[in-house]
Amino acid sequence: MDATTQNARKLAAARAALRFVVPDAILGVGSGSTVNALISLLRTSELNIRGAVAASETSAAALRLAGIAVLDLNEIDSLPVYIDGADEVDADLCMIKGGGAALTREKILAHAATQFVCIVDESKCVTRLGAFALPLEVLPMAVALTLRSIERLGGTAQIRADVITDNGNRIIDARGLDFSNPSALESDLNQWPGVLCNGVFARRRADILVCAGASGIVVTGREAAQP
Repeated sequence: MDATTQNARKLAAARAALRFVVPDAILGVGSGSTVNALISLLRTSELNIRGAVAASETSAAALRLAGIAVLDLNEIDSLPVYIDGADEVDADLCMIKGGGAALTREKILAHAATQFVCIVDESKCVTRLGAFALPLEVLPMAVALTLRSIERLGGTAQIRADVITDNGNRIIDARGLDFSNPSALESDLNQWPGVLCNGVFARRRADILVCAGASGIVVTGREAAQP
């Protein structure tokens, strides 16, 4: 798929997700190129939202540029909808996220939201997770420990060069891990000291998947027919 086609499909997925935005409420917004398309549509749409909570400083800056108030999650009582992309998503709506290094804040907002809407182009849809490297956000003093722990599981890992997260930590990208049970893998990695977050989104997976492909938009998931 060429870049022009992929960008068009990202925009189509973002446009299709607008129907899940709750008017006069706070919207949760993730990060990445498909979310950037969503923010650009919010800027020109007639949707009236009270403000947004962003998963990254980059998204927050884009929202402010679009004239949308950016709030802290601690300032709000409820988050009806969170919209974000994914690096991989399977048929059960489990995901790998974190290619943009915002996985920790993304996972927090996903857990805070009543409904999690994932927007992707069809290149991100897979039968089994794991082709995309799994990101882990790691406290600096635990980087070497985490690398050794991944190797003991039979995987390989590397530190993402020149990347510091919005939380001041490092990203380790792991390959070769066992994704036969994504929820179990997510839980196991959560127990490693020094790992702030891992990019498996299975315990809190998407409720709705909006996928743009060659045949158009396909919406699947719990309550997909009604936002």
